[in-house]
Amino acid sequence: MAGHSKWANIQHRKGRQDEKRGAAFSKLAKEITVAAKMGGGDPGFNPRLRLAVDKAKGVNMPKDKIDNAIKKGTGELEGVSYEEIRYEGYGIGGSAVMVDCLTDNKTRTVADVRHAFSKYGGNMGTDGCVAYQFKHCGQLLFAPGTSEDALMEAALEAGAEDVVTNEDGSIEVITGPWEFTAVKETLEKAGFTAEFGEVTMKPENVIELAGDDAVRMQKLLDALEALDDVQEVYTSAEFDE
Repeated sequence: MAGHSKWANIQHRKGRQDEKRGAAFSKLAKEITVAAKMGGGDPGFNPRLRLAVDKAKGVNMPKDKIDNAIKKGTGELEGVSYEEIRYEGYGIGGSAVMVDCLTDNKTRTVADVRHAFSKYGGNMGTDGCVAYQFKHCGQLLFAPGTSEDALMEAALEAGAEDVVTNEDGSIEVITGPWEFTAVKETLEKAGFTAEFGEVTMKPENVIELAGDDAVRMQKLLDALEALDDVQEVYTSAEFDE
């Protein structure tokens, strides 16, 4: 991996996510509903729901929409029943792609995902074909110039799993998926505010793409993310900035 790419790639991804804020409400509502159905409607006792609610608040989703999504999950309001499905495949240059979906029509969803892969130069694979290449974790990224020693000490005391300093000077704090919020809040109290943070499927190794390959890969990712039933898209591809 090129030394400059980590900071640039995550900033690039954050920018694209910010652009899609408006379209995120319906997808976040689905996640909140499913989380509430599985683990109850109290975010204090349901880590998955707390993550979903925090994410919704982060894009200024109205409180009434959040509350209604929770009530649909707990059965207080009538709602659609969603099924969780993960599809796996390959993008440009053999890069790994995982697509997490919530759907009320599996036949429609698999057809849409397969079409996106085929149209934009990817290949849909079988269950498990790339999942082993990713780690489910929380990721907090701090800007170059952050005190490495101080952040490392604070992060490990907060319960982080690992602290990684990249060649570009940025620092990543890795947490367990359900410990993400607690670690993030503890670090903020200690004076460390991440530039970017999420619970994600982090690739163990990356494939760097440039030029036409990068453009083609971005089109594939955009096509998958635009599908109504798709919640998240993860990839091992990184773009040479």
